[in-house]
Amino acid sequence: MKLAEALQERADLNRNIEQLRSRMTNNALVQEGEKTAEDPELLKKELDSAICRLSYLISRINLTNCETKINGKTLTELIAEKDALAVKISVYKEIAYAASQTAYRATHTEIKIKPAIVVADWQKEIDAMAKELRLLDNKLQESNWNTDLIE
Repeated sequence: MKLAEALQERADLNRNIEQLRSRMTNNALVQEGEKTAEDPELLKKELDSAICRLSYLISRINLTNCETKINGKTLTELIAEKDALAVKISVYKEIAYAASQTAYRATHTEIKIKPAIVVADWQKEIDAMAKELRLLDNKLQESNWNTDLIE
């Protein structure tokens, strides 16, 4: 199994577990003399099985990410770099947006508000980081499809 397939299965399992949680909650109570729409014990077995498989996949994915290297960095390091870069881009965008807001004065006696940063320079930096993020994500995606999951 490729790492990308394991990641897809993990996402499917997470969605399935959430659906099972909802179905179990909907069938946790029943009016006396009535039957539930679904058997809670069967749902519990299905949930336990999904969680067991999820646990296995998470451990294998983490092991694979820690042991697989690209250009001298593990996939774990590249994922952390990608996540940190995404946070940085988000904060920079928020600051650039705030600084680009113009304040209108009704008279010349009102306080003049002006940006404390050069928005165009920040935007260039944001654009460069966004490109770096896309390239890093592409590298990770390629690796996911070329790397065998460590079983």
